[in-house]
Amino acid sequence: MRLHRLSITAFGPFGTTQEVDFDALSSAGLFLLHGPTGAGKTSVLDAVCFALYGAVPGARQSPGASLRSDHAPGDLPTEVQLELTVGGRRLEVTRSPAQPRPKKRGDGFTVEKARSRLRGYDPERGWHALSTSHQEIGEELTQLIGMSRDQFCQVVLLPQGDFARFLRSDAEARGKLLGRLFDTRRFAAVEERLAELRRGAEAKV
Repeated sequence: MRLHRLSITAFGPFGTTQEVDFDALSSAGLFLLHGPTGAGKTSVLDAVCFALYGAVPGARQSPGASLRSDHAPGDLPTEVQLELTVGGRRLEVTRSPAQPRPKKRGDGFTVEKARSRLRGYDPERGWHALSTSHQEIGEELTQLIGMSRDQFCQVVLLPQGDFARFLRSDAEARGKLLGRLFDTRRFAAVEERLAELRRGAEAKV
């Protein structure tokens, strides 16, 4: 999976729209996400996770927690847009959480439902719509990435404490996850075949 561009609007500490050009950042190979506490480093990673899975890591998705920025103007909707290549496909996913918006008539606010949109790109057709279904988009991205949100947060985002917990987990749990990440099924099949030959040899002896 390769990230190309991230646009964050009224999300977390970002009251307006901020864009991250990952292609430019990674042109030298590696880049460092650096800044003082509260600068929004974790929120950038949260935005990536939200775009991919429609939720942010663990405790930050607790009941009652809002993803909307307290600094955003009332008429600016919260939205995250991520352009990426995964499984050989160029995709753009846009997500907005459930959020209050000013009523079109009268005073006060009304709650707008969460929205998701997935587009694909090919050289001949350009960008074209694929789905606006939360479930379809979630299943499609999870299948392409090959990890659930919890696995992605634990292995890719490496949030504080969670990676240490992964390292301390039992061998069976680590083995299942790493086996899925690195597709070790063929080695498991070879191991099982060798075990069968061993049992056959033992029976003959």
